[in-house]
Amino acid sequence: MQVILLERIAKLGQMGEVVKVRDGFARNYLLPTGKALRANAANKARFDAERSTLEARNLERKSEAQTVADVLNGKSFIVVRSAGETGQLYGSVAARDIIEALAAEGFTVSRNQVELNNPIKTIGLHNVTMHLHAEVEIAIEINVARSAEEAERQAKGESLTSADAIYGVDEDALRPEDFFDPDADRDGDDE
Repeated sequence: MQVILLERIAKLGQMGEVVKVRDGFARNYLLPTGKALRANAANKARFDAERSTLEARNLERKSEAQTVADVLNGKSFIVVRSAGETGQLYGSVAARDIIEALAAEGFTVSRNQVELNNPIKTIGLHNVTMHLHAEVEIAIEINVARSAEEAERQAKGESLTSADAIYGVDEDALRPEDFFDPDADRDGDDE
């Protein structure tokens, strides 16, 4: 199906372009959300008449997204979750959790603006890309930790999955002699 794009859509085209898309994509997504019109003479004339207002609205949305991006870009947000000793989370951190962390800091974004291909399943610092507008993309850092104190330690660059971080023991200082008696009888025979 041929459609006229009413806004820039990533990997598809710019505003005003006539592109060929699959029928289902057009019927189920582009047309209902108002991102495109069917490509026919009447709609082409309608688009040409409304082009300046569409461009002005797009420019306004882009400038709003850019102001939010200037504030958000490079910021770090803390998400506290329970995790095992190895750093594996008992659950996961999904886009919804990231939205909640942003909302706690006073930022309002929608879930479809967060690009998270797979849920976060380990503690640590994770970079997440956000698409605030078709032309505005930023990266934020999500600090997943067991507690706020651990989040601070992680932010300083400390690894929290080592024995030192978990138990307060230096792994390099551990020697087998500390745990086993080297003179002990290995076979269990009393000689």
